[in-house]
Amino acid sequence: MEDIRANRTAKQKQAIIQTNLTNYLKTVTKDGTASVSFYNLGGNSKSSDVDTKLYQEGSLETESNASDVRIAASTYKLYLAAYLMNQKSNGDFDWTEENIDGFSRMIINSENDFSENQIDKYGADKLSAFNKEQGWYPEVFQSGQSAHTTSHSLQLLLQDLESGTGAFKNSDDQTKILDMMSKQIYRNGIPTGAAEANPGTTVQDKVGFLDDTNNDAAIVTLPNGQKYILVIMTNGHNQSNLSGFPRIAEITKNIQKIVYGSDAGTKVNNYS
Repeated sequence: MEDIRANRTAKQKQAIIQTNLTNYLKTVTKDGTASVSFYNLGGNSKSSDVDTKLYQEGSLETESNASDVRIAASTYKLYLAAYLMNQKSNGDFDWTEENIDGFSRMIINSENDFSENQIDKYGADKLSAFNKEQGWYPEVFQSGQSAHTTSHSLQLLLQDLESGTGAFKNSDDQTKILDMMSKQIYRNGIPTGAAEANPGTTVQDKVGFLDDTNNDAAIVTLPNGQKYILVIMTNGHNQSNLSGFPRIAEITKNIQKIVYGSDAGTKVNNYS
C-alpha cells in the first residue's frame, strides 16, 4: 500500500512539474528566437527512494521548438567528436599527441583549426551520413554553409555520450571527452544558471556562438546526484558574441528550480 501511495504521489508531482515546465518553455520560446530541450537522467546512489520514483529517467522530458533547424555554431563539434570516436573504434583515429592537443582546444577553448581540418579531411557528406545513421539531424554539415542542427538532435547525442552508447561506447574516450567539457572556458550560460539555482551543481557542456547565435548543450549534475540534459539554442534580441549567455543562464536557473527546487511539483504556476 505504501508503494502504491508513493507511486501515485510521484505521478502527481511529475504531472505538475511537466505542466509548469511546458508552460515556462512556451513563454521563453514564443517569439521564435529560442529552442529548448530538457531530458532528466535520474539520479545515482545518493538519491532517495522518493527521488528515484519522481525523477525516473525520461519521465520529465520536455521540449519547445526542438525540431526547429538552427545555426549550430560550435555545438557542431560534438557531432565531429562522435564521428572521430567512431573512426577510432574502426582503427582510423588515434589519440596521438597532436590529436589530443587539437581535440582539447576544440572542446575546451572552442578553437576551430582542428575541427575545420577534420571536416576538410572527411568531407561534409560523410559526416552528415554518419549523423543520419545515429538518428540525429542528418544535415548538420553541408559544403559551403554554416553547420545547422536542432536542440532535440543535440539532446540525443548527449544521451549517447552520458550513457556511453553508440559512438561513445569506449569508456575511456567517453571519460576523456566529458572531462574536457567540464573544463570548457565559456561558463556564463548553463553552468552559471545551474549553479545559481543550486550551488555545487556541476556542468559538462559545449557552447557555440556566431553572430547573434548563442547556444549551450550540457549534461548537468546536482549535488544530490540527480542529472539532466539541457540544450538551449538562441538568437535575436540584439545579442552578439557572448551577450546572449545571461539569457541562457536565466532559462537554466528557472528550469532547474521548476524541476528540482524544494517546492517542485507542489502547485501549477502561471508563467505567461
